[in-house]
Amino acid sequence: MASLFLRRAGVSLLSLLLVSLVLFVLTRSIPDSPARIVLGDEATPADIAHFDADHGLDKPILVQYFRWVGGIVFHADLGKSFTTGLRMNDQVANTLPVTLELVMLAFVVSVVVSLALGTMSAVLRDTPLDYGARLIAVLGVSVPGFWLALVLILFFAVDRDWFPPGGVVPITDDVYEHLRSLVLPAFCLGIFYMAVLTRMTRSSLLDVLGQDFMRTARASGLSRPRVLMYALRNALVPVVTIAGMSFGHMFGWALIIEQVFNIDGLSHALLQAIQQRDYAMVQAVVMVFTVVFVVANLCADVVNASLNPRMAAAA
Repeated sequence: MASLFLRRAGVSLLSLLLVSLVLFVLTRSIPDSPARIVLGDEATPADIAHFDADHGLDKPILVQYFRWVGGIVFHADLGKSFTTGLRMNDQVANTLPVTLELVMLAFVVSVVVSLALGTMSAVLRDTPLDYGARLIAVLGVSVPGFWLALVLILFFAVDRDWFPPGGVVPITDDVYEHLRSLVLPAFCLGIFYMAVLTRMTRSSLLDVLGQDFMRTARASGLSRPRVLMYALRNALVPVVTIAGMSFGHMFGWALIIEQVFNIDGLSHALLQAIQQRDYAMVQAVVMVFTVVFVVANLCADVVNASLNPRMAAAA
């Protein structure tokens, strides 16, 4: 287990390094310089040169990159925006909790519901419940999340006033209203991944139940619940892998959901930064999302190793 974790951690660190390098080079490839955006079109070459010198933009790109990475590694400092002058650490601290709570709620509900539906669909194959679960999975994959969000806002918020149409009520103001304001965006964010995990759970469990060792276990007189537990332990390995990837992907899809529901989260801040050409904020947000994605997949590898010890032994 320890060797598997160390190897996966090393690959994760290398991935973070490569992503940070590509991200930094791409953001520095933007035609308009921050000086032109901040100072305006009437800025003289001398003004731009003075701005670049003050912010270190006159240095070679590798020097700028190592300064940025060094600030992150040694000081946990994501830098400061050239266009707004705000520190990225403060921006991330103010917006990340909102997005993280939304994604965690959508992820937990998606995993719990998909495991239940997928398991029942596999165990009760070719029954009305199986057909219903497969229909829900197909609809969840097929329906665009942003369209579903608009429909739900119209039906549940505008016509019936059951949920707020947008925004998130701070939990310090009212816990009930806070949770109520998260229901619709969390559902729209998680429905696609719930459908994917349901289909994956069903197909993986059916494949395991059809193996010879499962037939042997049933013939040996093991109870049906115990056989099912053994089957789930083997079937969950690909499901956990997809779940880890889905958790990271949710942060990207949250960009659309937060925009539709007018939620001031980190994904919404990324979209605003792109519109304002604030590439310091773009770098900070993308790096945070990359860290979340890498950590989620590292956790999935550890869980899979506990489910299937042969993976740890192979490492």
